[in-house]
Amino acid sequence: MNTGKMRAKLKMTLRAVAVAVLFSSFCEARDKDEAELVAAIEMRWAEEGAKSARFLWENMPERDRGEISQSLLIENVNYALIARKELPWGSEIPEEVFLNDVLPYAVLDENREAWRGEFYYKCRKLVEDCETSGEAAQVLNRDFFDIIDVHYNRGRKKPNQSPSESIEQGKATCTGLSILLTYACRSVGVPARIAGTALWTDRSGNHTWVEVWHDGRWNYLGADEYDKKGLNHGWFGGRASKADPKVHHHAIWATSWKKSEGWFPMVWNLQARWVPAVNVTERYLKKKSESEKGVGIRVVSSPGGARLRAQISLEGEPGSAIETKAGRKDYNDVARLVLPGKGPWTLQVETEAGKMLTTIIKRPTEILEIVFDAGASTGSFDVEEIIEGWIAKKKPVYEAELKAKVIRDEQDREFRWLERRFGEDKAGLDGPSLFISMHGGGGTTAEANTQQWQNQIRLYQPEEGIYVAPRAPTDTWNMWHRGHIDDFIDHLISLYVVAAGVDPNRVYLMGYSAGGDGVYQLAPRMADRFAGVAMMAGHPNDARPENLRNLLFEGFMGGKDFSYNRNKKAVNWGKKMAALRDDDPEGYEHRVTIYPELGHWMQRKDAEVLPRLLAKSRQEWPKKMVWVQDNITHERLYWLGVKPENQVKACEIYGQVDGQTIRLQGDEPGGIRLWLSNELLDLSKPVQVFHNEKKVFAGKVEQKAEVVIESLQSRSGMVATALLELP
Repeated sequence: MNTGKMRAKLKMTLRAVAVAVLFSSFCEARDKDEAELVAAIEMRWAEEGAKSARFLWENMPERDRGEISQSLLIENVNYALIARKELPWGSEIPEEVFLNDVLPYAVLDENREAWRGEFYYKCRKLVEDCETSGEAAQVLNRDFFDIIDVHYNRGRKKPNQSPSESIEQGKATCTGLSILLTYACRSVGVPARIAGTALWTDRSGNHTWVEVWHDGRWNYLGADEYDKKGLNHGWFGGRASKADPKVHHHAIWATSWKKSEGWFPMVWNLQARWVPAVNVTERYLKKKSESEKGVGIRVVSSPGGARLRAQISLEGEPGSAIETKAGRKDYNDVARLVLPGKGPWTLQVETEAGKMLTTIIKRPTEILEIVFDAGASTGSFDVEEIIEGWIAKKKPVYEAELKAKVIRDEQDREFRWLERRFGEDKAGLDGPSLFISMHGGGGTTAEANTQQWQNQIRLYQPEEGIYVAPRAPTDTWNMWHRGHIDDFIDHLISLYVVAAGVDPNRVYLMGYSAGGDGVYQLAPRMADRFAGVAMMAGHPNDARPENLRNLLFEGFMGGKDFSYNRNKKAVNWGKKMAALRDDDPEGYEHRVTIYPELGHWMQRKDAEVLPRLLAKSRQEWPKKMVWVQDNITHERLYWLGVKPENQVKACEIYGQVDGQTIRLQGDEPGGIRLWLSNELLDLSKPVQVFHNEKKVFAGKVEQKAEVVIESLQSRSGMVATALLELP
């Protein structure tokens, strides 16, 4: 063996020996630390103490080793065993439950503190007359937060606050409050753990609460939400009953100290998987109680602002009045109003200050937030502030959903997607662009469609932007233009706008083969979401192009793509677009490209469209628009809308804005709604509206903060400040 190789081998051997020595020293140090802890506890508590110390040490998170002082661990075990011995329910707690849910010094990733002794003396006095662990938990939830003067407030510094951090501020949200109640319960020997979900299945947010052991089973309660009816009552019960045990971020998880295959989803640190948890969703999947039905109503002074107490009554329903909640309780702890029959429903709202407001519910929702302040009647509100507040509230929820890359609807259809990012340094001032690219396949096997999906993510590479390839939720021939696709695409855009900073005016839709079929159908139905669309090798079926007036449409086809007459259909579509442009030269920008020598596969030549798409921005507030309802109907296109019950298939309306005049021509479905903005006309001045040459409105249209909120909820862009409903 030559000298060089001998030196190299010797170095490797010495390095291996050094690593082994260091690891051996590390293990010896850990064993010594554990032995010292066990010995210190065993001196007082014998084998019971030794077993507790070993369990605590063996299941301790790796990040805590070397960071947690031995004195803190000894104090923690001592007080846990004292509580078990002194409190009447201590002897009834199974040993494994005591070890896992009373003994531990922490729950999530909160800062580690020596809290046990102080909490024991505070809480021992509160529960001295209690006979059961459930009764003790209720008393603590009723009285403990007043004693330490900490209540719900979204102005806290961070969600996962330790007890001292929450007490110093006097503020905490659901997670901080749940940590406090869990510690309080454990301090007096009541087994407690945190439960929660990263995202409700209705995508309205995340939540955490507390579970306590009573009567041989786990029971839930909301932290600082005392309910005299007892355990297993809370505003979140209805939502929990809809949780999905198969999707991690939609499931309900309960924390554990001992190792587990699952992990608790901490929405402030979704990458962390070191807090063990068990999936407890099945216990919550029950029929909603009567108190959990209906729509939850929250009245606030501004978006995300203070809750107001108000009387809500349903027009035409005597005795329906409810009172909304104010004060310190959880922001989602809301009064509920049962809605009879079919909507829409008109609500009368009256605050304690005697202010009156009328609002309309179009369809049942989990929680309706009504913004009710001086600005609601005077128009003196900051639109940008409202938008920023709404985005701040939605962003954590949307970030979790975006990370999971899956959306589910009420029929349990699943919408997944793949993502690639290009030219992040070339994004515009308003954020990156977004390409939504739909795969081919259609009426074939799931495996074949999945293969097409995986091909689609590699098919195009724009110079700049986030390129997303969704997987169709079904495997039918019309998989990309069934009604649920509209909702999925709409929500996907909102996720990227809110959570990824995408510019809502630079969103583009693409699709190949069956995906091209989808472009033909979706582009007219959702024309106001896109700056441009590109159809590749698809078939239009019964689609119509009139709604495409204000965006770029490009189509690509192989001249030899004879199946289903796709090549001829593409040519005919181009002729229809050309005729529309001849009649309306300022609209219907389009290009249909036929590659004569090619068949269904266009050898990526169609990628030529990418720079042309990138050059286009959406017209948010076009002065002229056309709305032809498809067989899949919608409530709004651009600034023109209708009430939900007035969506009519094949309805045709043409709208134009000239100065302060809005002119509508065509069908009169009833319930027309005009979503207005100062981008479209001057709302400080009177407006007049004509429908088929008949004047149907004249006067000023009031701008309202609640319209901004409703507009944001239905669109991530095109934010209206006024809503005019025509008779």
